Order: sequence, then structure tokens, then C-alpha cells
Amino acid sequence: MFNEKDLAMLESRGVTPAQVEAQLERFKTGFPYLRVQAAASVGNGIMQPTMRDEQHYIKLWNKFLQSGGVVEKMVPASGAASRMFKDLFAFADRADGVPTKQSELDFFAGLRNFAFYPLLAKACVRLHGLNPAELVEAGRHVDVVKTLLGAEGLNYGALPKGLLKFHKSPGGVHTPVEEHLEEGAQYAAGADRVARLHFTVSHEHRELFERLLAEKLAHIEAVWGVSLQVTLSEQKPATDTIAANTDGTPCRDAQGNLFFRPAGHGALIENLNDRDADVIFLKNIDNVVPQSLRSTTTRYKKVIGGLLIDVQRHVARMVGELEQGVPARKRLDEMLHYLEHTLCTRCEATATMDDTALAQYLLGKFNRPLRVCGMVRNEGEPGGGPYLAYNADGSCSPQILEAAQIDHNNPEAMALMAGGTHFNPVDLVCYIRDTHGKKFDLRKYVDPETGLISEKSLAGVPIRALELPGLWNGSMSDWNTLFVEVPAETFNPVKTVNDLLRPAHLG
Repeated sequence: MFNEKDLAMLESRGVTPAQVEAQLERFKTGFPYLRVQAAASVGNGIMQPTMRDEQHYIKLWNKFLQSGGVVEKMVPASGAASRMFKDLFAFADRADGVPTKQSELDFFAGLRNFAFYPLLAKACVRLHGLNPAELVEAGRHVDVVKTLLGAEGLNYGALPKGLLKFHKSPGGVHTPVEEHLEEGAQYAAGADRVARLHFTVSHEHRELFERLLAEKLAHIEAVWGVSLQVTLSEQKPATDTIAANTDGTPCRDAQGNLFFRPAGHGALIENLNDRDADVIFLKNIDNVVPQSLRSTTTRYKKVIGGLLIDVQRHVARMVGELEQGVPARKRLDEMLHYLEHTLCTRCEATATMDDTALAQYLLGKFNRPLRVCGMVRNEGEPGGGPYLAYNADGSCSPQILEAAQIDHNNPEAMALMAGGTHFNPVDLVCYIRDTHGKKFDLRKYVDPETGLISEKSLAGVPIRALELPGLWNGSMSDWNTLFVEVPAETFNPVKTVNDLLRPAHLG
């Protein structure tokens, strides 16, 4: 299947022929759908903290920070902004050049309200001798769009989201990177007043991120009275997956080389595994708001952080007892109750286990990485959600699933999905050390059966792509997971450029 050139290429990428053959086999077999017991809801998999609970968790979080706990905020930031401008790309390619679709009309109506407008105006004058309003008045809408998206203008069609101008404030205009830095300064700085942040970036844009950080860090540190320790990493080439032709054979590019593609955000489990912290917050690059609207976000970061610490301490005590031997049955029942009712992990087989077997089972379930995931009420946003799903060992536990992981030909599964009350905003906080302070090897807790196959194209030819289990989906399948309801105000993604015209982004 592979020639000498192929083998040399695989070696340079850090993958073996056997790994690639296994990936090609996946195109033939596909991935199984996950069996779902229920869509998680308040009282059945999702916690709804009271005001008193929230105050308790915030106190716990502040104490943890002051006690020297090492915290880091990790932000996947390599994604290109091109999908934000999908409608505008299509508009620029149309022959008539006249905005008629609602998204086009909204864009031009709100043009002056975008934070990037001053930069766009300068570029339009430089390239066309007219500002955007004058170009629109002259019917030259396409020139405005091409100036925004093209390399001769702002190049927003090719840049990552993290580097775009999202928000206006009295202090100027801010990119998502700057908003994340300020956000981290507000809830992740410990007694040493150090806030640690990590961004995953693409290789081609790394220099631009470094340049932005060099320009902005000192000012943000001065404003918030913190020291910002910021690191960057790139997705590892070894995590890329082979693409396949529609007949399942290895895809090759025009030069005859094997064609590999980035395997989705699930590849970032390697980057997460390399982080050296006790607690890691995980949040998408585009889910940010201006400082004037950030108080709810920072409050609930502390809430989920404090809940994480509270649960981790309970789990650590139980792991310590289980490592010492088999506790009395009464204590085992208390531990099982905690597993079933706090961690929402249940298994019918526990009813027939003797004390020794139950102790071993509990130790295996407790001694795992831990995450708390904020969930918002479902208001029609696309994406995954919280479920109670079955695992390979017969247990059922909280899982974040994408729609593609559920069998759409199964009426019962579709009914469960349709009745889901909550949505996954990617608002996670993770504890990645065991009770002895040793980091878990996070790669051991990935469910390899939860990847996805998607349809793509190469030079206009249809191909098939393989995505690894998603970072907060199958890559964390075997973690202990708690879902907690957080306010909708904490979730303000920017999926299209017009989302920047929503009140949450205008400040």
C-alpha cells in the first residue's frame, strides 16, 4: 500500500504505517452511534446551584487560588475566521453585487457598528479613494467586502478569529485574545498575582499571535495588576489523519504524496496533556464579551471552579480510603451513592458485587480526571449537548455528544435529542492530577470509538476526512463529569460576522 516515499513521509510525521492502515479501516467500518439513556436535564444529570451554593463555591475557589493552586486557562485559537464570512464570500462572488439576502442587508446596515470599521475605512480609502459609506452609496458593495476579506485589505477571510477586532471599549478596540487575557486575570490569578494562559495556534499564524501579545501584554498587566504568563502551542503533525478517496483508498495530492488533514479539536488532547497545572479552564476563542458585560462570565467561572475543587476533595478522600483497603459496607454504600448521585455514573452490575469487587469498581471510577462543564438553556444554537450515555463497561455517565454521534434512524434516540433542554457552550474546568499530585495521562481516557467521518473536497474532488474524538466529547469520555447550569449570558459565540452586532458584543 505504501511506497518508500510514503514510508519516509510517515516517519517524518511521527506516525506508523499500522496507524494509517487503522485509520483507513475506519473509513470502511465507520464509528458506532452512542447509546443514550437520556438527555441530561436539571435534576437528571445537570446541577442547578442555588445562590447560597454559588457563594460557597466562589469562596472555595478564592481559597484555592490563595493557597497556591496552579491554574491555567487554555483556549483553542487556531480556527480560521473564514466560516464567519461564508455569506459575504458568496455575495462577493455573485455577478449582481447587490445585497438582497437578510444577512447581507444586516451586514451593510450595521457596518459602522463593527469594531473593525475604522480599520476597514482606512483600507477602503487607501485602495479605492472612498470610505465604506461612500462605496455603498455608489453601489460598490463588493469592493467593501473584498477589502474586508482580501489580502490587499484587512485579510479577515484568512486570519484566525482570535486576531480579529471584535469589540469597542473606551480603551480602544479588542481582539478575542485580549478579552481572554483580561478574563483570565479576573478569575485565574492566584496569591502570586500570576495568571497563566495557553493558546493553541496554527503554525502559519503563530508569529501574528506573538506580535499581538508583545504589543498588548504590558498594558493589560498594568490595568489588572497581574503578571500574565502566556504560552502557545501548535497541533502536533502526528495527530493529523489520512484522508481517503470515496472508494476508501488513501488520498494523494497533485504531487502524489499521501494527503493528511488536521483531525479536529480532538487532536488537542495532546496539547492539553502537555500542560502542567492543577486546574485548567477550557473555553472557545470566540466566546467573549467586552469588559462592561463580563461580570456574569467571571462570576460563574469561579462558581464552576469552586465546585470542581469541592468535588475533587471529596473524591480524593474516597480514593485514599479505597487505596488503604476495602472499607466497611456502609461506607462503600455511601461512596456508591456519591458516584451515582453527584457524579451521575450508574451501573446495574454494582447491585450484585461483593465488597471487594465494589471497592475495586469504585476506585477505578473515582481515580480519573475530573471536569465540571457549564451548560446553558437550549435557545436554538447549533452544536452538541449534555446526555447520559452508556459506556463500554455497561455503566451510564454524563457525556457531551454531537448530533452526528446519535443514530438519526432511531426514533427513540431522536426523540431524546429533540427533548434536550440544554446546550454545550464549551465552558469547562478540569482537574488533571491524581490524589498523589501526579498528572493523569489524559490520552488513556479517550474513547477511540467516538470519532467522526465527514465529507470534504480536495481540488474540487470529493474526499473523506477522519476526525479524532472531540476534545470535550470522546476525548474526555472516560473522565468524571459534572454538568452545572450557567446563565445564557455566559455564552456569546461569534459564528457569523453579524453576531458581532448583537448587544452582547456591542457593549
